[in-house]
Amino acid sequence: MRGRGGQGEQFVARKAFEAGGLNVLASSRRREIFEFNRMETKAVSNQQLLPVAVCMIAGAEASRIRRALESVAGWTGEIIVVLNDDVADGTDKIAESFGAKIFREPWKGHIAQKNSAADKASCEWILGLDADEEVSAALRGEIQELFSAAEKMKPFAAFSFPRCSYYCGRWIRHGDWYPDRKVRLWRRGQARWGGINPHDAVQVSGRVGCLNSDLFHYSMNDLDHHVRKTMAYSDIFARRQLECGRGGGFEMWFRPWWRFVRGYFLRLGFLDGWQGYAIARIVALETFLRYAKIRAAQKSPHQLPRR
Repeated sequence: MRGRGGQGEQFVARKAFEAGGLNVLASSRRREIFEFNRMETKAVSNQQLLPVAVCMIAGAEASRIRRALESVAGWTGEIIVVLNDDVADGTDKIAESFGAKIFREPWKGHIAQKNSAADKASCEWILGLDADEEVSAALRGEIQELFSAAEKMKPFAAFSFPRCSYYCGRWIRHGDWYPDRKVRLWRRGQARWGGINPHDAVQVSGRVGCLNSDLFHYSMNDLDHHVRKTMAYSDIFARRQLECGRGGGFEMWFRPWWRFVRGYFLRLGFLDGWQGYAIARIVALETFLRYAKIRAAQKSPHQLPRR
């Protein structure tokens, strides 16, 4: 019995020793993981931020601005958000959580509002970003690589890159919506927002370089959203044309057909499935409505498009 008892004691001792060894290994592993994470955190905190100010404008965008902010936080020098003064949906709190500087201003139109945001930047470079956009990982990497070779940047006042839209479950890679190249990164003092509201564009004084990676765009929530925007934009266009004394008889008959043929066939919109067809059809519809509303208002002034 003592022999069996001795074997039992040896077995228990061996298991205890093995357990103790496993605990030591586990403890050592935890120390290694902690040290690795500490070094990673230190590396991230020491990462040099780019001299880029992200400048945004926003209305009630609490449902989608987070994605845009996440795509620029942690590697740009500052984030500036000009909010409409009546916004009360929490957009400001979301932006503040990413360290953004918040300014509330009355709505002055897309162009004036975006120039107001850019005027508040203190960094050497400005990145214009909308609340429904996202800097892709590839574009972020390309911008960071660009700034690591400062000599290559000297000849340029601004840079453009393609914008890729997500529409009804598909990334659109053809037709009138792609590559949709936009100038969005510019040297402070060498560009301003211009164009005609609501279709703004950056106007550059100097040479524009080209980047290849995509800016992601989440403009349309669904087909209904697309149609509502079409109606609103056609009203704005028609009113502007009427105020300038311009008509649109010839364009109403031919331009819608041309826009469909160009977008769907010549620019290969058919390669984007039914979504490509929908885009081409709705673009043609908007073109028709623009000029039809002008004709209607000319014949019956009470049908002047609403503001």
